[in-house]
Amino acid sequence: MQNTRKLTPTERDRLALWKSRGKSLRWIAQKLERHVSTISRELKRNRWGNHYVAIHAQSQASKRKSKAGKREPLKDSQTYTYVLEKLRWGWSPEQIAGRLEFEQSHKVISHEAIYQFIYAEENSDKKLWEKLPRKQKRRRKKYGRKSQRGHIPDRVSIHERPAEVETRQIIGHWEGDSVEGKAHRSGVHTQVERKTRVTLLAKLNNLSSEETLRAQKQVFSWLPKQLKKSTTNDNGKEFYFHKGFELPVYFADPYSSFQRGTNENTNGLLRRYFPKGTDFTSVTQAELNDIAQELNNRPRKCLNYATPIEVFRVELRKCCDST
Repeated sequence: MQNTRKLTPTERDRLALWKSRGKSLRWIAQKLERHVSTISRELKRNRWGNHYVAIHAQSQASKRKSKAGKREPLKDSQTYTYVLEKLRWGWSPEQIAGRLEFEQSHKVISHEAIYQFIYAEENSDKKLWEKLPRKQKRRRKKYGRKSQRGHIPDRVSIHERPAEVETRQIIGHWEGDSVEGKAHRSGVHTQVERKTRVTLLAKLNNLSSEETLRAQKQVFSWLPKQLKKSTTNDNGKEFYFHKGFELPVYFADPYSSFQRGTNENTNGLLRRYFPKGTDFTSVTQAELNDIAQELNNRPRKCLNYATPIEVFRVELRKCCDST
């Protein structure tokens, strides 16, 4: 019965000696009680130039054995580099994995594989979790905040909103809110288009109704009429002058932030840049524009990993062609 184990250092010494003396492969295989193909493969895999040196062959075999069962992080170096780059851009593992499949230019991996790589014990010294959008060492449950009640004249309930808004099939329906800063002195007015998820941001120098009206006109001033069908807001007192808005305004039920889930999610993304307690008086509109551009160029799972701006441009062309 022939030996099926790997060649030993002693066998490699004998192989080198007999090969140098011109012995045939079959003669060597018979002496070592190995199959001739084993000897042939050994000479091809571990040769040194045109020669076979036992110490070099043993070193090569040891290196292969040490790498056995191992693989490059995240399948290959190209995918590894791609993932780290997108993490630095603030993308979530789910966005990265989805965009990989969308682009079809890299090997496809799951977002769970990226999470496991980030939290792997051998990568703990790299602190890759700090590159996650929420920078959490562990995954935690999300808790939404409650909306505020306020007396708003001529308030129109969300239940009177056209049915087409709910389906997200038509562009031009928005969701709005205000992100408050330190001591409620300033903030950011946010508007998100429901179908494309495009985000518009405007600085609020204060949280008054007059300032909110100015900010609302600022974010919508450049849009054609076809893209200004409605907006759904919470019940904050800053929307007191909603009748002056450039489009119909509907209000969600009190303490029902889930009715404006797209906007609440976007506010959460904005908080990654500006945590609670941020003083927005020192934030410029140019900085907000840069953040909006970054958010609008991030792939979204709900858009099959296209970016909001990609979908928005397609819809905008459709509106222009139809006029």
